[in-house]
Amino acid sequence: MKETTLLPPAAHEIANVGALVSRAARIHARRLAVTSASRAVTYQQLEQRSNRLANALCGLGLQRGDRVGVYLPNCIEIVELELACYKAALVKAPMNARLAPVEVAEVIANSEAALVVTTAERAESFLPHLKGAAPRLLLLDAGQDAPASYEGRMALASDSFAAARVHADELAVLHYTSGSSGVLKAAMQTFGNRLAQLRKFLMRADNPRPGDLLGLVGPITHASGMQLVPALCSGATIRLFAGFEPARFIAEMKRERVTHTFMVPTMINMLLAEVQGQYRPLPDLHRLGYGAAPMAPARIMQAMDVFGPVLSQGYGAGETTSGVCGLSVDDHLFARAAMPERLASCGRPFLESQVDICDDEGRPVAAGEIGEIVVGGADVFAGYWRAPELTAEVLKNGRYHTGDLARADDEGYIYIVDRKKDMVISGGFNVYPSEVEAVLYQHAAVDEACVFSVPDDKWGEAVAAHIVRKPGAVLDAAALDAFCAERLAGFKRPRRIEFVDALQKNANGKIARKAIQTPYWAGHDRRVN
Repeated sequence: MKETTLLPPAAHEIANVGALVSRAARIHARRLAVTSASRAVTYQQLEQRSNRLANALCGLGLQRGDRVGVYLPNCIEIVELELACYKAALVKAPMNARLAPVEVAEVIANSEAALVVTTAERAESFLPHLKGAAPRLLLLDAGQDAPASYEGRMALASDSFAAARVHADELAVLHYTSGSSGVLKAAMQTFGNRLAQLRKFLMRADNPRPGDLLGLVGPITHASGMQLVPALCSGATIRLFAGFEPARFIAEMKRERVTHTFMVPTMINMLLAEVQGQYRPLPDLHRLGYGAAPMAPARIMQAMDVFGPVLSQGYGAGETTSGVCGLSVDDHLFARAAMPERLASCGRPFLESQVDICDDEGRPVAAGEIGEIVVGGADVFAGYWRAPELTAEVLKNGRYHTGDLARADDEGYIYIVDRKKDMVISGGFNVYPSEVEAVLYQHAAVDEACVFSVPDDKWGEAVAAHIVRKPGAVLDAAALDAFCAERLAGFKRPRRIEFVDALQKNANGKIARKAIQTPYWAGHDRRVN
């Protein structure tokens, strides 16, 4: 009998996610793929335009692996560009539209972008800050005959393009983040990472399906954009919102019958304040996903009272190519009915994601013990772009050390306690800001809260809090301290409470804890005492 040998695929070649969207486009050709306030494209049109753009980019001399910057608010062109980059094996380097011009110049320099897609006004704002040679530009608002015209270049290109064959470890996206350190860094997401991320979304029971409408209001250059390819591969329609104004957003979501959306907790808080206890202001909504920052259980309960049984949480990072854990709609319902404390959990790991709670040596700890969340698997990034020292700090033996402290219960649900670097050590006791914030949010007069450490001569560090009152609410420090005294150990209670009009936030809408804390540590060599 002749022996047969099965040969492995060459160099781990995998499916190009751009080609997978092309396949979906053939199936759903006449369906609307992406809409905005100003225009809409069908799946067939999106396929043709992304092919034209891929040809145009190659026609400008861009080669496999070259970086393509995008500096735009939410618009259909960002979706076209993402698909074109995948198909041509170019590296997308997105920039948050809210970045300051000098920050944009830093990203362009760091990525060595060969080309940036933007508008004339935005280009004029960042070009003076560039220290090296300026990249080529494609401008959405340039005249059809201008050399830098986005539409003009596409008009000259073919609408047929064969997607590049790619390998699992080939770079696809530079996901920029300043993280908690304030240092510019880019997570290198490979084509293998992006394919793993697609699988995670498609395996979720609440993923959008044909006929569903996914409304995205956060910047699709970042967390919200992780949902683009999964939605397109599923035949859903994506509605892009250019900005977030609570009353208008609620009205537009209701009018257009949005079925799925994703928001950061700050946005949900603003919606709750806008609807003032109204039940089901969005009757067509099937899933309200939230993540990117912690959300207090008391606020989750309020959101369930208002929006109904639709909340779903995700936990992850750019370094893990989106979520690795999820607390599903069903989990929320069970927690509300039988185990309210579970609303403090970020859920359980997705099928492929390898998530452990580990000690400082990287060894898993027992259930109930606090350790660091460590992630392994196909969705873990390849390191930080041209930053080996930063990479070595968090990527060890192929596993990403998140810096998040957590514990797991007997059923595998993970409860984030806090960031390692955010932990307050007061009198030798560990205090986790998120735990204190969860209590503060239980007070009916508290709209927003940020807890952080301040230097203290006696205890080394003390717990401080900035509080935003709800409109019209009456609350002073003494009353809030008495409220905390009934719910927190003495060493956990904020020793310094200040009421402010608003909490400082970063470009993604997250509360900027480090920035709020910094003035209190002026004159100290380090933020521990």
